[in-house]
Amino acid sequence: MSVQPLAASEVPYFERIVADSDLDGLCGAAVLKAFRPSAEVIFSHAAAIRSGQIDEMIDRKTVLVDLPFHPNCGWYVDHHLTNRPSQGESELFNNEGGTSHWEATPSAASLAYDLLREVVDMSHLSEMMPIVDALDSGGITKEEFIEDGPVIQFARTCTPREPEYMQQVVQLLSGGMRLEELLAHPIVQPHLLRVQKERKIAEEHIAKHTQIHDRLAICRLDETPLRINGYLVTAWAGDAVDACCIVHGFEDGSLDTPERPALSASFYANSFLKNGQGRFDLSRLATALDPTGGGHANACGCRIQPPGIDSNLKHWLSMWANRETELRIK
Repeated sequence: MSVQPLAASEVPYFERIVADSDLDGLCGAAVLKAFRPSAEVIFSHAAAIRSGQIDEMIDRKTVLVDLPFHPNCGWYVDHHLTNRPSQGESELFNNEGGTSHWEATPSAASLAYDLLREVVDMSHLSEMMPIVDALDSGGITKEEFIEDGPVIQFARTCTPREPEYMQQVVQLLSGGMRLEELLAHPIVQPHLLRVQKERKIAEEHIAKHTQIHDRLAICRLDETPLRINGYLVTAWAGDAVDACCIVHGFEDGSLDTPERPALSASFYANSFLKNGQGRFDLSRLATALDPTGGGHANACGCRIQPPGIDSNLKHWLSMWANRETELRIK
């Protein structure tokens, strides 16, 4: 179903944008800020929302994009399967003055774009939406990923570890800068060089620290500063896996230290396989032990729960062994 664009009078009022700290969240924030340039932008992440860490920043003048639902916001824009508010939550939210737009779009940014496309000129962002959609929904081909072009590199520069950079980029995008100009901008160029170097290190690490268990690749990045997405692991594993689990973060890390995050795990379907997506609901793995976990059926994550990594992995591998009954999407 296509997204029905809003009329100017239908756009909820907001003074603050709270968005996820990735490419989708950044572009969603840029779309919203293009409509209301005076809005403050705060980048956060799913666990912080679910744990109540930034409750004081969310009120009826806040629009939440690419993040879990919060009943105190004024406008909710998202597309994640596990974030969708229930019918009861939606009705209560709407009755109390909130506005919810949840759609199963390829990205939250494209949902925001489609909602606002008739009330603000976003022609400079139009070329980015298909790219954001493809990256966020597993639509990148293996050839495109291996080529590692500047747009794919740019996506890797968008992380919670770079809050000042994220603010600079959202300001440039919301202010009218086109993708080609952005990729050549002196603010962005050093970050592109950084992620190029990081990818080479990551590829070496994957080869040494990834094991395949019954068509599930488990990559251990814990206690290292490396952050790797599922594309890199499944490209390395090839046709030998249906999905991957990436463990990252630090035992002494926390939600309050983006440069040293808490121990977490991310799950990704192998989108490079023919019909590799939509086979298993990996979000059931992400929510099995952590009530703050979630995401998409094909890409999701959670925090490692006590007593620790080995116990968590044992539980997930047990679920994976029974995936045809426990995780299969019917």
